[in-house]
Amino acid sequence: MGDKRVIHLVDDEEAIRKSAGFMLRMSGFAVHSYASGTDFLEMVDEAVTGCVILDLHMPDIDGLQVQKALAKRKIVMPVVILTASGDIARAVQAMRAGAVDFLAKPIEKAVLMAAIDRAFAQLENTAARAAEQAVALSKIAALTRREQTVLEGLADGSPNKIIAYKLGVSSRTVEILRAGLMLKLGARTLSDVLRIAFAAELGNRQKRLPIKE
Repeated sequence: MGDKRVIHLVDDEEAIRKSAGFMLRMSGFAVHSYASGTDFLEMVDEAVTGCVILDLHMPDIDGLQVQKALAKRKIVMPVVILTASGDIARAVQAMRAGAVDFLAKPIEKAVLMAAIDRAFAQLENTAARAAEQAVALSKIAALTRREQTVLEGLADGSPNKIIAYKLGVSSRTVEILRAGLMLKLGARTLSDVLRIAFAAELGNRQKRLPIKE
């Protein structure tokens, strides 16, 4: 087990722990499962470094709180967030705080494996972050000013109607701009868009790009 990549699976749903744990073990990972965020945090200081697969909604301490606790303790482990509710605003918070990805339940194996691959790439190669940022900035530079503003709104977790209000356009126009920027960024999902935005540190910029009609 010492040569295997380690997964820390934190989810209060026993069915998820069993099914995802079995799938990951069959894929060659060493899996440590935890029924709560509290259980995980109680032993994480002594844990083998690996990828943390973390449920967003848990009764005692939720995924965002666990993620904050890891950052406070300066424990560097990549986090993949799981959510059953499609809570985009909270998923944005998680990704802004450094999560590699957020995935909807039920979990698709191929999607989960791709997220885990990104997590270990981040863990094993610190230069990957700088390279990802350069690629993200290059892609964003190809967007129009309006598309960049829509991207900023998505990175802030704003709904289409709020972005439309800021731009002075209709929600339908925002939908068209969003589809256009996704095409230019090569993004198939909102998660892909957010990953590019946060890699470019778009959500952390002090100065917003001016709106250009």
